[in-house]
Amino acid sequence: MNPWVALWIAILSEVIGTLALKASEGFTRWAPSVVVVLGYGAAFYFLSVSLRSIPVGVVYAIWSGAGLALIVVASWFLFGQRLDLAAFGGLFLILSGILVLQCFSQAGRGL
Repeated sequence: MNPWVALWIAILSEVIGTLALKASEGFTRWAPSVVVVLGYGAAFYFLSVSLRSIPVGVVYAIWSGAGLALIVVASWFLFGQRLDLAAFGGLFLILSGILVLQCFSQAGRGL
């Protein structure tokens, strides 16, 4: 499997697991609780697949940054959590960093 595809599957799985964690209401609702376990299980499996070819620092930077940005935006839409100008600026910087790593850094290419 392509390590970059595995990384993005890991990110999406972690985002799904985190959003389900909010919906589980402290593991008092069983359906979202099952999604949490499955989401984090898939996230760590695919993260390990990506680590076979991509340096750990690059993987972790992209995984945590993209996951954070996606969770913040999804929480805005799903849970009504508000974002101010500083939050949008921070998200822009995170996404810019991910693009620099993937597009311009030799480390981001796993070389």
